[in-house]
Amino acid sequence: MQTTTDHRSSGQRALVLAFLAAIIEGFDLQAAGVAAPKLVPVFGLTPQQVGLFFSSATIGLIFGTLVGGRVADAWGRRTGLVLSLVTFGIFSLATAFVTSFDQLVIMRLLTGVGLGGALPNLVNIAAESVDAGRRGRAVSIMYAGVPLGGAIASGVAMLGLHADDWHSIFVVGGIMPLLLAPAIYGMLPALRVIKSEAKSVSAALSRILAPQTLLTTIALWVSFFLGLVVVYLLLNWMPQLLVSRGLTREQASLVQILFNLGGAAGSLVGGRVLDQKNAAMPVALAFAAAAAALLLLGLLPAQIGLTLMAGALLGGAILSVQAILYGLAPQCYPFEIRGTGVGVAVAIGRLGSIVGPWFGGFLVAGGSSPSHVIVALVPVTLLAGLATVLLLVRRGRAVQMA
Repeated sequence: MQTTTDHRSSGQRALVLAFLAAIIEGFDLQAAGVAAPKLVPVFGLTPQQVGLFFSSATIGLIFGTLVGGRVADAWGRRTGLVLSLVTFGIFSLATAFVTSFDQLVIMRLLTGVGLGGALPNLVNIAAESVDAGRRGRAVSIMYAGVPLGGAIASGVAMLGLHADDWHSIFVVGGIMPLLLAPAIYGMLPALRVIKSEAKSVSAALSRILAPQTLLTTIALWVSFFLGLVVVYLLLNWMPQLLVSRGLTREQASLVQILFNLGGAAGSLVGGRVLDQKNAAMPVALAFAAAAAALLLLGLLPAQIGLTLMAGALLGGAILSVQAILYGLAPQCYPFEIRGTGVGVAVAIGRLGSIVGPWFGGFLVAGGSSPSHVIVALVPVTLLAGLATVLLLVRRGRAVQMA
């Protein structure tokens, strides 16, 4: 009885620490977007340089996600998370002291490496802190911290710090992970590591792409890629699209905050949906709700009250299905390759985070209205849902055969 109580207590502590780390991750992920309007006049940045500044972090995220997943399998989840926190903490802090555009890009690239490495470790820590039947819920609780951190960063933007104060966001974003890292190392249980199998990257990848897991892997990659196409197009283009429909920038920022807050609530719902005994139908309905929310935002008149409501509903629906994907990923692979499997899947998703903003720009440049851009995401969302449902059906059959 005492052992069960101790196990539950350590699991709850791990989940709380993962949630706090996810809030910091979400804050730092959106720090660049918050700081960009202040950086442009200070460094005289062109639109192309701003794009490179954003892209450098994405490149770092992809590399960091691959490395972070492998470190999780080789050295343990706790070590992987601490290294990631220290990495993006140091380089976020260093960003506050750059004096040139080149330094700005390099620091953001290295910050992205740390941010990318944190997420696979957070997903696995949350999944492994509870019993198998509650893993979806645990990952969704952790993931809710990411949009919550993004909402905090957006709130900082709305505070209207004086025009040349771009340093503060990076200082705060650097100090927080450096303060949390020792607490993670001291308080997070050292989750076991299996060293006898999948000793190398090539061995782990071979098992992920083995015939018996290949279809599962491909379906997971498709779901992650298409899901993040939608999320990052909205994160990057939604404020501009709303302004072009007649809202003020302040109103668009408020919609973005409600999008993130709705996303935090929706993440919790997504985990409960995934933990249902027969999850395929509820998950299909969750993706259908996300598509409906996109139609709602795209077709409603540009009236602030209606747009705020639609933005909150859209955030809840879209990030609910993202929580489902993050909760599902660690259930697709055995423990010894789980970190690598989740890391590669998230890295594929990061490619979607590059394509999403580009796709939005392509539609806008082609003359699409804001409503048409948002509605164009509906089939993408439904395809992601189809891949996810197929993955769940396949997993269910595998469990029945076992």
